[in-house]
Formats: sequence, C-alpha cells, structure tokens
Amino acid sequence: MTRPELTDRAALRRQRARAARRPGGPARFLHDAAIAEVEERLAEVNRAFTAPAVVTGWPALWGPAFPAARLVPDDDILALAPGAHDLVIHALALHWATDPVGQIIQSARALGPDGLFIAVFPGGRTLALLRACLAEAEAQVAGGLSPRVLPMAELGEAGGLLQRAGLAMPVADVSALTVSYPGPRALMADLRAMGEANALAARARRFTRRDVLGEAERRYAAAAGSADGRVNARFELFFLTGWAPGPGQPRPLRPGSATARLADALGAVEWPAGAAGAAGAGDATGAGDAAGAADSGAG
Repeated sequence: MTRPELTDRAALRRQRARAARRPGGPARFLHDAAIAEVEERLAEVNRAFTAPAVVTGWPALWGPAFPAARLVPDDDILALAPGAHDLVIHALALHWATDPVGQIIQSARALGPDGLFIAVFPGGRTLALLRACLAEAEAQVAGGLSPRVLPMAELGEAGGLLQRAGLAMPVADVSALTVSYPGPRALMADLRAMGEANALAARARRFTRRDVLGEAERRYAAAAGSADGRVNARFELFFLTGWAPGPGQPRPLRPGSATARLADALGAVEWPAGAAGAAGAGDATGAGDAAGAADSGAG
C-alpha cells in the first residue's frame, strides 16, 4: 500500500529558500542549540570519527560546524552509500519525513560496524500551546479545522524507531528550550524565518483568514503572556542515539544464563515463594520506610 505523503517537498524547499534569502540568513537559534548539543555528545565519545555524514536541509548552517562531513539532502531516498560512514547525523529534518523509520534505516545502513547514529529534531510539546490556539481559533471563527501543524512524536515512540532500524544501545532523550518573543505574531514570523511554516501536503491552499490569526494571537497572548507583555514559546529537541552492531559492543545475556543470585549481590534474605508472611512486623515496617524514602528521593 502506498504511504500517503506527509510533506509537500516542493513547498518545503521554497520555504527554506525564502528563509535563506533573508537579510542575515535564516533564523538559526534552534540549529545553533542542536549543533552545540551534538558537539557536546560527540565530545563525550572517546573516539575520532573519520568518515562522518550529515543529513540536513540546511547545509550552510551545519557544514561549518562539521567541515569534514559529507552533507546529504534530507530527500526521501538518502544519498548515502552502505557502510561508508562511521558517523551519521540526521540534523533537524526527521520531523518533515513521510517515513521517519525509513530515514533511520537508511542512515543505519550507511554505517560501518560500530558506527554512530545521532538524530535531532523537534518533538513532544514543541509549540503545543500555539498549535492548540490555532486549532481553537479556527474552529471558533471558521467553523472547522485545516491541517496546519506537523504531528509531533513522543519520546517513547521516537526511541522505538532506533530498535526498529536495528541499532544497538539505543538512547532517546530531550532538551527543552523556552524562547521569549515580543508577541505571538513575532513567534509566527520567526517560524517562517526558520523555514518551518506549514508545508503539509494536505494543507489548505489559501492564506489563513485575518480573523482566525487575530483570535489565535489573542488566545496565545492570554495563555503564554508575561508581565512585561512578551510571550514564551517552548521547543523540545529530541535526540536519538544508536550504534551499528559491532564486534566489541556489550551484549545482553541470554535469559537463564546468570551465574549469581540477586539476593547474594544485595546481601538480602531470600524468602521462598508464598512465605512473605514469615517476615516479622519490624521487617515489614522497615521495607515500607525504605520504599517511602525511595519515593521521596525520586520526587
């Protein structure tokens, strides 16, 4: 069955080109934050990468940060040769992919043994309030909804993509940024300056009505406004990290292959099944206190 197109790739290219032609170039704070995080994560890996590749729709922003990397457009079919790279960075483009699993699989196939894959893209609660205000305003003023915002992945779902791609030691985590704007209109203008305006294939092919935008701005200012008249916007950058299988990597043990007892390692008394009542009241109280302390620490 043919997968429906999520993104109008031609519209996305036009938006990126318009943003790049702005005086001073595109709004880049999100890219700068992502680049800094990726560089920090790579610095923690005790390894030199000699054949990196960066998948990006913004080569002018990511190229200077990774000058030794091969820059690859974020097309549906990635121009990556199998096994050619020891590092692949998928840079702020996965959220526009119609087939994100396919993008990760293609990136994984481009890795040699023990190669590293890192993806960074917006997800989760990114601009959740703006999305809600636009939907509520359109429903109230126009009496319906049109596709205008990307579906945002949740962290648990995103982490599962790494396992589906066959990558080892998968890790998914999030870095949140809160950005202040003079008002809702400045936030929307910044999204256009990022090349991140509506490029959904199913979007309405008309300009959003002024009264819809006005109502959305009113709602957003009321919900996200601060005492100085500015508004805040939340961005969440998801980071996915996984390794191509290699000979030196740790492997999980087979079930039943353990040679030591957990009770011995913990220095605890092991009660047979069904003998929980043999513990004295003092033991039960102590366990409850320990559980409460653990809960307090986790909170």
